[in-house]
Amino acid sequence: MIKDILNSRYQIQKELGGQTGRKTFLALDLTTQKQVVVKLLYLAPDFDWQDLKLFEREADTLKKLEHPSIPRYLDYFEINTPDEKGFGLVQTYVPHKSLEEHLRGGRTFNETEVKELAQSLLEILAYLHSFPSPIIHRDIKPSNILLTNRSGNSIGKVYLVDFGSVQNVAAKEGGTITVVGTYGYMPPEQFGGRVTPASDLYSLGATLIYLVTGLHPTELPQKDSQIQFRQNSNLSPQFTDWLEWMTEPNLNQRFTTVQKAMESLENTPPRNKSIALAKKRLKQPSDSNIRLIKKRGSVEIIFPPKGFGISVISFISLLSPLALGVNFFSNQILSDVPNTNILLVPLQVLASTYIIFTIIWALFKRIRVRIDSQVFEVFHELPGFKWRASPVEARQNISYLKFAPVFTAGFQSHMKLNVAAKTKYNLDIYGNLTEEEIMWLIQEMNDYLKM
Repeated sequence: MIKDILNSRYQIQKELGGQTGRKTFLALDLTTQKQVVVKLLYLAPDFDWQDLKLFEREADTLKKLEHPSIPRYLDYFEINTPDEKGFGLVQTYVPHKSLEEHLRGGRTFNETEVKELAQSLLEILAYLHSFPSPIIHRDIKPSNILLTNRSGNSIGKVYLVDFGSVQNVAAKEGGTITVVGTYGYMPPEQFGGRVTPASDLYSLGATLIYLVTGLHPTELPQKDSQIQFRQNSNLSPQFTDWLEWMTEPNLNQRFTTVQKAMESLENTPPRNKSIALAKKRLKQPSDSNIRLIKKRGSVEIIFPPKGFGISVISFISLLSPLALGVNFFSNQILSDVPNTNILLVPLQVLASTYIIFTIIWALFKRIRVRIDSQVFEVFHELPGFKWRASPVEARQNISYLKFAPVFTAGFQSHMKLNVAAKTKYNLDIYGNLTEEEIMWLIQEMNDYLKM
């Protein structure tokens, strides 16, 4: 078939791959004089109509995709000759090696390069998953990721190809599911015909494991369906944990969105501690004054007033002499200044106001954290007053929560709540939280957020 001309336009140059009923060729577009990829689906006697459904879905998907790292749709045609009947799909040609070819050719990847590659692929997935009906690739693997040669400090440009297994949520919910993918790179739920954006994250994680170990996931041992690769890699504990979160067989414990995977790439929750915490149910300490209010559809956490800490006492001590009157201790200094009392009165009023406000703030100001099905929001409260402490954040944008210590002059002064999201909160929640209270709160909030 080499040198044949398809659809009176595409001159076949060589075969790139194929399987029963399907072939892929490199061809020359005689109209544009550019190389293209032509995929053919033949209507053979053993033809399965599900194959045509997938073939047409690939064409329809490529038509609406416009991304520099994804091949572009060019043409679709029918084959109708006495010898052959079928369909052809034409797309742009990316003249670069796959990750599998790079690895077989001796190219190696260090942790920094694998992270850079992960970031690039996550950005491609973010584009695919951003459609109203998220586009799920379903067959991310080393042979479907193309990579240019290294350029300066860059690992090279990354491409995601072969959308022959593509699925979208609308199609998934509409009827029959065709189970496709590659064993070892497919998450467990995909074997049952269920796919979500997290399914592509699993496949990406398994692909990156192949890069750092040189072994396909099927060549590595498993424990409780989790790929065991630590002993075959030399990675930092944080990145190892991240890859394990990506390839978590339990869909409920895997990163659920590309954004959460991106945000956790540099701030990975420690896996072993997080899983142990999730398995162990914690109770609120008996001496805790924090209020946890669980309602149908929402949860609220109310932190009590902070009281008089060292910083508050120091501030009041500093302002007290001024509030009592500067002449009380600096009469000699101001004796030659005319209208001294007129100058002191506003300062005394201002200092007294600050002291009163600081006392009210320490004794009565509460913080309320509220989470419902839509938003995550934080409020300050004083008797009769309530205002937001920071912008409202959509609940689905939250990737993880943690309490972090704040150190002043080398000593831990208080804890802050850090929320990893599009807008990163950094809230001064409470100055005297115990470790038991912190662990209990993290568990309660993460449980409600399903993280």
